[in-house]
Amino acid sequence: MSKPLDHLEQQLGSKRDFTSPPLERWHPPLSGDIDIYIRADGSWIHEGDPITRDSLVRMFASILRREDDGDYYLVTPVEKWRLRVELHPLIVTDVALRGGELSLTLNTGRELSAGKAHPLFLEARKDNVAAVELWHGLSALFSRNAWYRLVELADEDGVIHTDEYHFSLV
Repeated sequence: MSKPLDHLEQQLGSKRDFTSPPLERWHPPLSGDIDIYIRADGSWIHEGDPITRDSLVRMFASILRREDDGDYYLVTPVEKWRLRVELHPLIVTDVALRGGELSLTLNTGRELSAGKAHPLFLEARKDNVAAVELWHGLSALFSRNAWYRLVELADEDGVIHTDEYHFSLV
């Protein structure tokens, strides 16, 4: 592993819960570019090799944000590294209606409810498959399986209804 990856991992520590770090309060200067590329299928590549440790991907995903310039950054209180993203940095791997809410599971294991805070949209660059807006300027594309489950939840008019939210697939 390269020094920037090692240093980021050491800064964050392995025992801290970083499901929602306060990225909005962290504004370090740009440290540079890091050779990390997130493919459209959600796989993370570092220096040409896949990052296979799920815990490392989850940790890095927790400090990922997209800024107004359209670029993606890994951010800590003292460092900021630009990386490349092919389409969306995260993937929705599962979807279900639970208690009147549309529950989504991401490839990092994190769960959220689609709605006003996390609206769905159709991704024109990927055959109008659904995607969802997330925190810190991020988004997640639905995997094939999650997309099929979402379609199954729609009524005959192609609309998904929840207590708070309605989304049309057409």
